[in-house]
Amino acid sequence: MKDKVKYILQLPVSAAEEKLDTDCDIFGIKFSGKNWERELETLKNLLPEIKKPLMLRGCGDDTIDEILLPEVMKILDRECIIGIANENNYKSLVPAVIKGGHKLIIRTPIDINLAKEMNILTSDMGLGLDKILMDTDIGGLGYGFEYGYSIMEKIKLEGADSDNKKGDKYLSMPLISFAAEETAKTKEAKDENLALYLEITSASGVLAAGADYIVLTRPQAVKVMKGLV
Repeated sequence: MKDKVKYILQLPVSAAEEKLDTDCDIFGIKFSGKNWERELETLKNLLPEIKKPLMLRGCGDDTIDEILLPEVMKILDRECIIGIANENNYKSLVPAVIKGGHKLIIRTPIDINLAKEMNILTSDMGLGLDKILMDTDIGGLGYGFEYGYSIMEKIKLEGADSDNKKGDKYLSMPLISFAAEETAKTKEAKDENLALYLEITSASGVLAAGADYIVLTRPQAVKVMKGLV
């Protein structure tokens, strides 16, 4: 039986403290990359107050994240989800992830072959396959949602039943989706109410595609998605 989908509420470091009681499955914190040393101190102070499983994500600038994320992992007192690794920065992140016993989000650009290749490369460095979460980078609405959906669906099919050697073990990892971030980039999302609806709609789409972890940015969206049967 498929495990229950887990919903992650991702917030900036500066806004995290006021939302700690949100009914999410995993609490996510994203660094801005601006004055990250101060953000690191904020995280250090927040850690004792965070009782939920934790996802920590860099700012998205590979140059900064190669420095920032290993420093983040040095202060952690528990296993966390760390993100995001890609073909440019994974060699800098994997050793720290292994040392800390964390899980790593690996992002590839909407391509099943690239996803498999990155999983092989990181596992060759010593990262267990059970420590990898795949992010196929839904690609926003520019590619057309159905394209990103189809890649996620194909990965789920290719990796199915790998325990019985019927599927591809390098495509059997859980899928994590940041689809809500892509809807936030649209001009329609400038309207706060519409932005919430777009987030819920995109989350529903990746849920149907087989996402195991869905990252949201609004507590109300978490509430709605968790209420779905």
